[in-house]
Amino acid sequence: MEDRFQVGVISSTHGIRGEVKVFPTTDDAARFKALKNVLLDTGKEQIALEIERVKFFKQFVIVKFKGIDNINEIEKYKGKSLLVKREDAVPLEKDEYYVADMIGMDVVTEDGQHFGKLKDVMPTGANDVYVIMTDDGKEVLFPAIKQCILDVNVKEGQMTVHIMEGLL
Repeated sequence: MEDRFQVGVISSTHGIRGEVKVFPTTDDAARFKALKNVLLDTGKEQIALEIERVKFFKQFVIVKFKGIDNINEIEKYKGKSLLVKREDAVPLEKDEYYVADMIGMDVVTEDGQHFGKLKDVMPTGANDVYVIMTDDGKEVLFPAIKQCILDVNVKEGQMTVHIMEGLL
């Protein structure tokens, strides 16, 4: 299981006082209001940063980090990921899972036959859609609804599905 989750990517600087525009990769950008610390993944190391303030602009989150007070100190981190530790992540509700824990999960049918592996999760308006790579190399889209997804066992890395008529 992953111990760090990506919550955003620095897309550009914002002004000259060290603020950055962050494209949120979390399902709820408002969570940045509650965040106190993040890890900046430079590719070589992870730098702990304290969030001083947050505001919102269009689809971006404008973040000011404590101790970074000019554009030159932050500009080099454009395109870099912001991560949180698992213990700092948003708590899950019943029947919710971290996508990072699901990717690569084995997918079996309700009769126990291996069907494939979970490749991706696509958020849509009504419900998520699971992209499953079947054992014969085809991509199948499953709606994340109770009629199709019977069980998700993160500890065992397995998802049980019901193949509804017309789905394949």
